[in-house]
Amino acid sequence: MADRSPYDIAKETLKQLSLRKLIPSPDNYQALFHEVAGTRHVVNFPEEALRGIGRVLPGQTPAQQRLLAQFDTAVTQRSWVGVQAALVGLATQPLVATPAHIQDKTAISEDLMAELREQIARLVENILPMVGADDPRLQQQAEQLMHYARQPAAEAATLKLMLGNLSFRLSFASEDQLAIKSTLLALLHLLFTNIGELAVDDRWLKGQIDALVSASTPPLTLRRLDDVQARLKDVIFKQSEAKARAMEAQDEMKQMLAAFIDRLSTMTEHSGSYQGTIEHCARQLESAETLADITPVLQEAIQATRSMSIDTLHMRDELREMRERTEQADAALRRMQEELDRASSQARHDPLTGALNRKGLDETLKREIARARRQDTPMCVALLDLDNFKKLNDTLGHDTGDAALLHLVQVARSAIRPQDSLARYGGEEFLVVLPDTDQDKGVEVMKRLQRELTKKYFLKDNEKVLITFSAGVAQVGAEEDTAEAIKRADQAMYLAKRSGKNRVVAA
Repeated sequence: MADRSPYDIAKETLKQLSLRKLIPSPDNYQALFHEVAGTRHVVNFPEEALRGIGRVLPGQTPAQQRLLAQFDTAVTQRSWVGVQAALVGLATQPLVATPAHIQDKTAISEDLMAELREQIARLVENILPMVGADDPRLQQQAEQLMHYARQPAAEAATLKLMLGNLSFRLSFASEDQLAIKSTLLALLHLLFTNIGELAVDDRWLKGQIDALVSASTPPLTLRRLDDVQARLKDVIFKQSEAKARAMEAQDEMKQMLAAFIDRLSTMTEHSGSYQGTIEHCARQLESAETLADITPVLQEAIQATRSMSIDTLHMRDELREMRERTEQADAALRRMQEELDRASSQARHDPLTGALNRKGLDETLKREIARARRQDTPMCVALLDLDNFKKLNDTLGHDTGDAALLHLVQVARSAIRPQDSLARYGGEEFLVVLPDTDQDKGVEVMKRLQRELTKKYFLKDNEKVLITFSAGVAQVGAEEDTAEAIKRADQAMYLAKRSGKNRVVAA
């Protein structure tokens, strides 16, 4: 190629442009000319254009001025690597100049930055025990932040982002802790108020004390405190009724006792009068000499005895009546005690299965929907109905049907999370409230419960009886009433029944 003339090289270059169908631009011609000639192709360096760019780049701070000098040197040396390094350095510098009198104060050394990261990690570590361990995501974010902050190469921008996310999560946790504290104080106030209203029977305290001990056992949750508060309100209302009725019975017994004492006093007076009359008749009989003297004395003794007998019969009847009234009052008090005990232990729960009743369900739905909308988290309701329950009752008896319902509740409690709630909706229907759960996860929870029922058999006379259910799952809409969501879940449940039973259908 070296002995070819420039004319031949130019001719061959034009030929290659035509063959390769390239645009006959100066750049394409120059590249092909060097290719044909076998020489090195050096791209033109836009020195003047780059110097024009350098004249408008910021150069207010010492660091910017130093990078501008590097840029000019790179342009002079026609070094693309140097130009790139200078431009990258300028891009990371602040656009606004820092006043000279505060530059030294705002500069952060590496040692100071390391100490600041360690202090942030310690702060998060000390805050965590105060907000509890109820939120796994909060725990995870905090641990990630502490781990990253203690890394030598931790970047300030990333650390700032992680700290902002954790702070946002902490705001919800601190809100819950404040609500827990307020509710606990309200519970204590209710308890102290209730103690002053209690009757003498200390057994009335048992239901409340058990509930309070259970609620105050770690981990402390707002949901458990709400349950206890509602139960205490029910018990206080029942106790106020029982106290009023007990006071009425007590007043009635006091009146009967006062009447009995008065009657005894009257009887004592009559007895003394009778005794005096008999003694008087005895003295007259001793001095009597004829039958005529004895006759009036006998008449007086007979009259006194008859009067005493009549008074005794009246006293006996009155005492019998008082005893019957006392027994009735005692029976009424026992009934009030039994009613109070039931109110204390079963105010919000179904007596057969121990699941929430309709009242407890209403309170749970109200609380959970408020929490979901406050924290902008999903919430689902699942309505399940036992398959062929009527056939089970008819074949094996109602006692077996009740035992099957209890078995379902026990298995369900082992399959759902502690924050989920289970309520008996009616007959063989149950409603599961699933906070912080979208529809797909809700369907999976119900399917997991179905699998658990196939593993944990219900036994009747040591024989396995398979229990299945059909369920509908609905996610509560942002503006939807819970009753509407339950209605959609009910429709989905009936669709599952019609589709062959033992199925879960999303509403």
